[in-house]
Amino acid sequence: MVKSSEHGEPIVSKELEDNLHTIILRPYITEKTFNLIEKENKLTFIVADSAKKDDVKRAIKIMYESDVREVNLFRTIQGKKAIIRFTKDEEARQLATKLGLV
Repeated sequence: MVKSSEHGEPIVSKELEDNLHTIILRPYITEKTFNLIEKENKLTFIVADSAKKDDVKRAIKIMYESDVREVNLFRTIQGKKAIIRFTKDEEARQLATKLGLV
């Protein structure tokens, strides 16, 4: 359950936080995805096979406090991938830096 503190910050219950980490498994970085970060403001993540677009969008918003414009899902040999496009310019680069990917 998500609640707001008196300062407007989201408070996430332990149960929901554990559930979010089962949706977003890990970031996926290759030379191609690195170019997506820089040129198209997109990040790529490996997600759970059962994840849907709305689940991924909500998980990114809560976990990383980032606004998502668009989510594309597809299956590969590595697992199900989500390419996430952010609303603000340079937000993908900032999040990648925060995650230690850049």
